[in-house]
Amino acid sequence: MSSNTPDDRMDARLLGMIGVILLGGLLGILNSTMAAVAIDTLAATFETSLSTIGWTSTGFLLAVTATIPFTTWAVDRFGGKRLWLAGLALFLAGSLGAGAAWDVGALIVFRVVQGFGAGLLDPLVLILLARAAGPRRAGRVMGLMGVVLSLGPVLGPIAGGAVLAGLSWRWMFLLSVPFGLVALLLALRVIPADEPSAGPPARLDVVGLALLGPGFAAVVLALSQTAEQGAFTAWQALLPLGAGLALLLAYALHALRAPAVASGGLGTSGNRRTPPLIDLRLFTNRGFTASVAIMGLGGLALFAALFALPLYYQQAHGHGVLAAGLLMAPLGLGGALAMPLAGRLSDRVGARGLAVGGALVAGLSALAFTRIGADTPELWPALAAFTIGLGSGCFSAPTMGSLYRALPPSMVAQGSSVLYMLNQLGAALGVAVVTLILQTAGDVISGFHGIFWLVVAVIVIILAAVPLLPGRPRTQAVPAAEPARSTS
Repeated sequence: MSSNTPDDRMDARLLGMIGVILLGGLLGILNSTMAAVAIDTLAATFETSLSTIGWTSTGFLLAVTATIPFTTWAVDRFGGKRLWLAGLALFLAGSLGAGAAWDVGALIVFRVVQGFGAGLLDPLVLILLARAAGPRRAGRVMGLMGVVLSLGPVLGPIAGGAVLAGLSWRWMFLLSVPFGLVALLLALRVIPADEPSAGPPARLDVVGLALLGPGFAAVVLALSQTAEQGAFTAWQALLPLGAGLALLLAYALHALRAPAVASGGLGTSGNRRTPPLIDLRLFTNRGFTASVAIMGLGGLALFAALFALPLYYQQAHGHGVLAAGLLMAPLGLGGALAMPLAGRLSDRVGARGLAVGGALVAGLSALAFTRIGADTPELWPALAAFTIGLGSGCFSAPTMGSLYRALPPSMVAQGSSVLYMLNQLGAALGVAVVTLILQTAGDVISGFHGIFWLVVAVIVIILAAVPLLPGRPRTQAVPAAEPARSTS
């Protein structure tokens, strides 16, 4: 069977590399979600407003978003291993500084430094894993990464609540230092060195970087301000939204005039030209477009649920932060169980059937939440959260795997960046819309129901997009992804 061929097996060296990469990727997710539960504590400690201390999270998010396009170019220019080590070092420096912050301004600055480090690490997780796996093993490796994506947002609030219950707030950042050092030392040993690129390195698209990174960050800022101000029409949201859309439109015009990445940046005259950071011609690939759209919508649905559930447990049942975090655990556990299994199976049978089944389970689970009230025993929302996690895992891992089967190896970095940016955008949009629903609802339960009707609607759109995913993987041997970039 194909699972017994050398191309399909994942030997100890590859598994070790996957484990080290996932450890580094988990740091940013955990730190971000841990800090989110400490907003009240930090505001009281520094004697400042919630809106000011909120910039510790907003600044981190904007730094991550603005750095992703640079990572797309830098991974081929400097090599995956060097960039990974640089991202870890930057994240550790920011963690150490945030833990030692002497005022709120210093804390915001060091959180931004953390964000720059995470902005290198987050897309690199996808890039390095996809290149190491090759097309035939993309589903199972993306499934393993899905464990981190599922558990990270759930474990973060639990860990944050536990730290705040027994330690100083500083340890939310300082705890990243020893784990980050372990990840750094293991990466030096386990991640193979990069070989030189076959041709001259592509020049950095400076114009594209100046347009795409800030443009995307401005849109994310607009969504964040929408959540904070409680209206899409607030000037604090409209101003960055207008600026962001203008920058993204300018980038689109710039990118469409540039040479395609696949051409190696050569014009018709043979003179070298600068290819765009993200080649928009990627979206002419139907399978790629469907994959990133499904993952973006999946991010919206998942973060809407992650945002709504702790509020339900706290406001409807009177639980504290730690107890609400523990009651959210079934959501992450369902995804963590489903993703590796669904990802591995998708390498054999394709993504479509698994994605349809997973979306149906997730949609029915979200529909069950619309029937839950304040007097419903916690067992039932916990069970519904577990099944919504199972369903999400069954469509997310196969979809990510199919994305990398739809791309040539030279486009893996760009595809990973697009996937991560749209997932971030979906998450930010989910939080903004959920906030508006809660603020306009008559009570917490009707707002909770409205959020999950939104999740149901999003999953219906996902179901409509699933038939556009690539079909069953080819059974003949498929060459592994480029070893020269990060696996040799």
